[in-house]
Amino acid sequence: MTRALLGSALPILGALAISGLLLIAVGVDPFDYYAVVLHRGLLTPRGVQETLTRMAPLMLLAASLIVSFRAGLWNLGVDGQFLLAAVIVAAACPLLDGVLGRAPALLVGAVLAGAVGGAWALLPAWLRAAHGVNEIITTLMMSFLGTSFANVLVKLAFGDPGSTVPQTRTLPVADRLPRLFGSTVHLGVPLAFLVLIATHLLVTRTAWGLRIRTLGASPRAARHVGIAVDRTIVAALVTSGSLAGLAGGIDIMGVWGNVRADWNPAYGLTVIPLVFLARLNGWAVAGFVLLFSVLSVGSESASVRLGVPSYYSFVLVALVLLFLALADWLAQRRSARVT
Repeated sequence: MTRALLGSALPILGALAISGLLLIAVGVDPFDYYAVVLHRGLLTPRGVQETLTRMAPLMLLAASLIVSFRAGLWNLGVDGQFLLAAVIVAAACPLLDGVLGRAPALLVGAVLAGAVGGAWALLPAWLRAAHGVNEIITTLMMSFLGTSFANVLVKLAFGDPGSTVPQTRTLPVADRLPRLFGSTVHLGVPLAFLVLIATHLLVTRTAWGLRIRTLGASPRAARHVGIAVDRTIVAALVTSGSLAGLAGGIDIMGVWGNVRADWNPAYGLTVIPLVFLARLNGWAVAGFVLLFSVLSVGSESASVRLGVPSYYSFVLVALVLLFLALADWLAQRRSARVT
C-alpha cells in the first residue's frame, strides 16, 4: 500500500500542475478552482456527506475489477451488470418491502443484485473458459445488451403505473438503507468499504487468491501447478459480476430508490483508471475513490461558480493516468540500466 501511494504522489502533483496550466489557458485561476473543489467536496458538512455517499458504488465496482484484473481477465461489462441489477432491485424492493418489511427486503435486494450481476457475467466466463473467446469482446457486448435490456424493462415490464415518467416504482426514503448519525450517508458506504478491503485480503491472503494471481500471471503456469484454470476463470468473472451487481443494488437501495429510463451513470469506465492508478491495491483504491469523489462533487460546484464544465474532473483523472504511465516507463528504464 505504501509503495502504491508513494508511487502515485508525483503523478498526481504533475497532473495538478498541467491541469492548472490548462485552466490558466482558458482564463480560470487554478487556485480558485482547486479551492472551490476542495471546499465543496471535503470541507463542508454537506460536501463530505455527498462525497462519502458517492464513494459506495465506486468502491464496490473497484472490488469487482480487482478480482477480474488480478486474474488477468478484463471484465469491461461492469456497467451492464451494474445497471441491470439496479433495475431488478428497483423493481423488486418496493414489492418486497410491502410483504417482508424493511430489513428482509433490503437483504433480499442485496442478494438479488449480486445474483443478477453474476448471472450476467456467466456467459462471457463460460465462453472464455470453454472456448477461449476473448472476454473483452463478450463482456462489452453483454454490457451493451444489459444497458439496453434494462431500459426496455423500465419502459415496459417494470414501469410505475402511477407515474407519467418512465421509471420503476419508488422505494420510500424511510425504507431505504439506514442513514448514519442523522446524516445523508447511508449504511451502504461502510459496507462497501468493508467489501473492498475484504476483496483485497481475499486475493492477497488466501489460497483462492493465490490461484487467481497465478492465473493472472501465467495461465500456462497455473495449469502446470494443478490449478483448475477453467473453473477459476468462471469463478473470477462471476465474482466480479456479482460485486458489480451489488454496486447497482446498493446505489438504488441507498440513494435513488428507483431507476428512470435511460439512466446510466457509467461508473465502470470511471473506476477502471482508478484501479490501475492504485495498482490493484484495495487500500490505495479507497484513497483514489475518495479523491475522485471529492473532485466530482467539487467540480459540480466549480462549474456553477467559475464556469468550468463539471466533467473537467475526468480531464484531471486522465492526466494523472498519463503521468502514472510515464512514471512506470521511467522506472522500468532505470531498472533496465541497473541490471
